[in-house]
Amino acid sequence: MAYLMGSIPWGYFFLRWFRGVDVREYGSGRTGMTNVLRTGGGRMAAAVLVLDLGKGVVAVLLAREILSTTSGEVAAGLLAMAGHNWPIFLNFKGGRGIATGMGVLAMIAPIAAIIGMLVFIPVTLISRYLSLGSVTGVMTASLSLLALAFLGMYSTTYAWYAVVGGAVIIWQHRDNIQRLMHGTERRLGVPAAKIE
Repeated sequence: MAYLMGSIPWGYFFLRWFRGVDVREYGSGRTGMTNVLRTGGGRMAAAVLVLDLGKGVVAVLLAREILSTTSGEVAAGLLAMAGHNWPIFLNFKGGRGIATGMGVLAMIAPIAAIIGMLVFIPVTLISRYLSLGSVTGVMTASLSLLALAFLGMYSTTYAWYAVVGGAVIIWQHRDNIQRLMHGTERRLGVPAAKIE
């Protein structure tokens, strides 16, 4: 159920419904908030961000209610992220997992989520690279969760989410990391071009 919920491609739906275009044909070809921002604008991106965050939040809440175990919460969160990244409804081509992953993290370890955001926001605003802010924010949040679990503030089971979830998101950004290294990454405000 968490995977199917994560597979709902809100970015694809919003661009198709309101602009009549396929977001997968523009920019990075992804369906997440960043590509929606470049293709459809700020309002549409904000709506997609909230809905993609919600996939992670609801997955954890349902697991907490039905399974009542921290391992169930972690599994549901990872499955929701997997659905977002590799949705069954779009031939397994989705987003990068940032928003859905942050929704999960906010539910299982809010302090780690806040620490990650405190890095993500200034790095993104200063560099104008959303991908750089995302990668550094995820790394910071994951390391924070590991440290907080080690200190006993959170269940050690949640540490698995830090390792697996963080690794998946960074892996999904591997093309962005390559472009950052070569100085060809798109900055905020650069619209998405149609993929030829």
